[in-house]
Amino acid sequence: MDLLKTNTIQKVLKTFILIFIGTMALTVSAKLKIPFYPVPMTMQTFVVLFLGIAFGYKIGLASVAVYLLEGILGMPVFSNSPEKGIGIVYFTGPTMGYLIGFLFASFFAGYLNLNKNIFIIFGKLIFSVSVIYVFGAIWLGTLIGWDKPILQLGVTPFLLAELFKICLLAILAKQIIKFRKFI
Repeated sequence: MDLLKTNTIQKVLKTFILIFIGTMALTVSAKLKIPFYPVPMTMQTFVVLFLGIAFGYKIGLASVAVYLLEGILGMPVFSNSPEKGIGIVYFTGPTMGYLIGFLFASFFAGYLNLNKNIFIIFGKLIFSVSVIYVFGAIWLGTLIGWDKPILQLGVTPFLLAELFKICLLAILAKQIIKFRKFI
């Protein structure tokens, strides 16, 4: 009985540690701006997909959810916070759709079987990251109006950077999945 209790406690503790590591990685990835064309790039979407692949869909999704909760509660974890606001005010701004899309992208990256060839992995990662942009574009259009060029404002400038990040993840995916067995 004590062994079962000890194993359960260890598993819960390990899960909390992994979620904490995930939220810290997301925070750091949101704050670092990498010069890129046509707009500076953060590594947030890379980390969102990485968390799903490395930790599995449950812990990856939990990491993103806790990260979003931290931001909603006012911790300056989001990109451009605290400069452009914090908490629910920042969350409900132009990036809310993308942030909600992070939940689904991390889930799909962790849930979809990525033990295939690199082209199938690439396609699944494209699908996963596309969910972010679908939610982002829908929210952006709702917020600023559908008469504006939503795709040119909220999707197109980021596509080259996303392609770079997805190619990198597709190459690393099998090694990342092997890592999952140790956690």
